[in-house]
Amino acid sequence: MSELRDLLAADGGLVAGALGPDAADDSPSLAIAAVREGQRLHAGTPRLVTEAEPDLALLAGDRLYALGLERLAASGDLAAVAALAEVISRCAQALADGDIAGAEAAWEPLVRSQDGTVDLRGSDGA
Repeated sequence: MSELRDLLAADGGLVAGALGPDAADDSPSLAIAAVREGQRLHAGTPRLVTEAEPDLALLAGDRLYALGLERLAASGDLAAVAALAEVISRCAQALADGDIAGAEAAWEPLVRSQDGTVDLRGSDGA
């Protein structure tokens, strides 16, 4: 998450002021790290933006979703955007059901293959 932390710190503002200590993350890219931290902010379990008040956490989560999806879209990898959108949808449903563990588990099928593409395990996105 160092790359994401560095980016947010360089941007300054309220989110930079709410950064906690750097945390390890196994996300394969900045884009995925951003969206995952956004989801965690919405769930109340952030690992990087740990000092945010609830309203700021919600807004920061939205900003990180947008940042991650924008980065993937700019790369032209529309399959990765679709895969990440599916994960976001699964996370949102789990959170709506009050299932924070389910929201974290929604990330498990997201993988980065050796050729650098991001996809969901299984051809149907399941």
